[in-house]
Amino acid sequence: MPKFAANLTMLFSELPFVERFAAAKHAGFSGVEYLFPYEFEKAVLAEQLQQHGLTQVLHNLPAGRWADGERGIAILPDRLLEFRDGVERAIDYARALDCRQLNCLVGIAPEGSDKAQLKEVLVKNLRYAAAALAKERIRLLIEPINTRDIPGFSLTGTAQAADIIAEVGSDNLFIQYDIYHMQVMEGDIAPTLKKHLNRIAHVQLADNPGRNEPGTGEINYPFLFRYLDEIGYRGWIGCEYKPKTTTTESLGWYAPMAAE
Repeated sequence: MPKFAANLTMLFSELPFVERFAAAKHAGFSGVEYLFPYEFEKAVLAEQLQQHGLTQVLHNLPAGRWADGERGIAILPDRLLEFRDGVERAIDYARALDCRQLNCLVGIAPEGSDKAQLKEVLVKNLRYAAAALAKERIRLLIEPINTRDIPGFSLTGTAQAADIIAEVGSDNLFIQYDIYHMQVMEGDIAPTLKKHLNRIAHVQLADNPGRNEPGTGEINYPFLFRYLDEIGYRGWIGCEYKPKTTTTESLGWYAPMAAE
């Protein structure tokens, strides 16, 4: 079966962030991911990973003014230098945490903007980031996200992500495939996973509706876990869901797998 990583931004949120590493290990996870590491000292996070024998599976590039609603700056023409500085900062953290994948949230399209210009900027930024990360043997990922949760987000489908990857022309650019987001936007999960498997480097999960743990909604996760194994997916699956009650109570779906 696939390997599962606890998303510490959403799981164990009742605990201070640094204490979530121990909780993830205690729950049976061997990997962790989260949105951003940048408010913490690299050494503090690295020590938690080492102490608990955890793999840092993924984190995001800096994504602009998050508290003000920004969800990435890679499409914004007036933020090119900030984007490049963010790539260097992300690499610095990834080196310290031995993180082999970084996700780029592309951003929300400004109202009235020229879509062709935004795409041109995005392709330019992704070429820069993919090349910089390749030197460090770190994969660059882009993630399609549903427009119900993030209205105006510029990357909303798997085929669109594949087209962007083709235009960028780098063999170091991949898809972060979030099952929840893509169930909302396009459905047809299993055939899509198989079709784009060679470009899917990371998978995330939550059920729909509600974005809660598997088993609370319409998605047949036992089938999808078996299917991913059958088609040869060997990457991590990040558990990026909102526990319906507490994190511990939400892990009933996971406990049998952790015991294997």
